[in-house]
Amino acid sequence: MNAPRLNDALEGGFTEAPVQSARAFREILEAMARPGTIRRIQGAIPPEPLSIAAGTALLVLTDPTTRLHLAGPADCPSVRDWVAFHIGAPISTAEEADFAVGTWDTLQPVTRFRIGLPDYPDRSATLIVEVDRLVNHGPTLTGPGIETATWLNLPETAAFRANRALFPLGFDALFTAGDLIAGLPRSTRVEAI
Repeated sequence: MNAPRLNDALEGGFTEAPVQSARAFREILEAMARPGTIRRIQGAIPPEPLSIAAGTALLVLTDPTTRLHLAGPADCPSVRDWVAFHIGAPISTAEEADFAVGTWDTLQPVTRFRIGLPDYPDRSATLIVEVDRLVNHGPTLTGPGIETATWLNLPETAAFRANRALFPLGFDALFTAGDLIAGLPRSTRVEAI
């Protein structure tokens, strides 16, 4: 779904924030609770190169207390200005980030992101990975929230298998394409095709 793109950082936020943020938050929760399911979220029209889903997730999940890392082309003046106006999240390095957004290639190496601490596994990063498309085809996913197995077109399997081996530590991932989102929490087992 292509939407008009913005030139003004003041535009592109929620028009009905209470309703839109509640709906989007519910879809993100469902995506994380049921890894590999593809959900639709809308509400934001962020500047390029962010997708609608990535922008909406940022509006819902980040705020002035969450450090945000913009990777690769996502680290541009239009995105920085949009984040500053609509969210106020401080831009940070990958090593300090609570959230990061970019393509899989620009987020590398993912080992630099926080994985939490033994006493505080929640102090880890969530990666919002922009992909060209989301389909239920690819590596097999099993674990909590998945009845038997499901599939998702992941950019690779090795990093997610290594991340799972760190459980209960590790990063969580959200994959976004257009207005679609899918979750891959650290508790999910990923098996090669």
